[in-house]
Amino acid sequence: MNQIRVALCFLLFCLSTTAVQSADLKLVVLGDSLSAGYQLAPQDGFPEQLQKALDARGLSVEVVNAGVSGDTTSGGLSRLDWSVGTDADAVIVELGANDALRGIQPDITRNNLNEITRRLRDRGIEVLLAGMLAPRNLGPEYAEAFDPIYSDLAQAHDALLYPFFLEGVALNPNLNLSDGMHPNADGVAIIVENILPKVEELLAKASSS
Repeated sequence: MNQIRVALCFLLFCLSTTAVQSADLKLVVLGDSLSAGYQLAPQDGFPEQLQKALDARGLSVEVVNAGVSGDTTSGGLSRLDWSVGTDADAVIVELGANDALRGIQPDITRNNLNEITRRLRDRGIEVLLAGMLAPRNLGPEYAEAFDPIYSDLAQAHDALLYPFFLEGVALNPNLNLSDGMHPNADGVAIIVENILPKVEELLAKASSS
């Protein structure tokens, strides 16, 4: 009986140790439908595919999906404190696409993203800004005001920048759902492959800070 108890205690110890080791870092993806997995199977969303890619590289990271479909930068700011817990080490901020689609003034988007990034950095959390580009049908003046937001804020807050979240996927019908705006599973796979070096850089910063 004692041997069984010892064996059970050892097993529980091993399991608890593994659980701790499997979550050395917590990475939160604060985003909208592009990262929330809109109309995709649970395993095909961006956080889930990113988790698999990081696991395959032997990185001890827990990726948390904090994406809300339809969210704007205002929505992301309003839910920031409860979406990004105190145990978060790093955050990918993927917001702004809905602002542009709704023609929200770029100054509002800039101010919201600035506040999100500032508050995260003040908490000691490393940030990767996943950029977005304005739809060109809104005119050149809108694009000129909107497009530089992410690079400006990354520089101002010592955050990392991935210039365009949909790089290599946008406008490709084979990589998007029938609405032409949201990536399908194959599109998400390309996004993950493209952004992965920046994510690894983000995690390296989080590990050393």
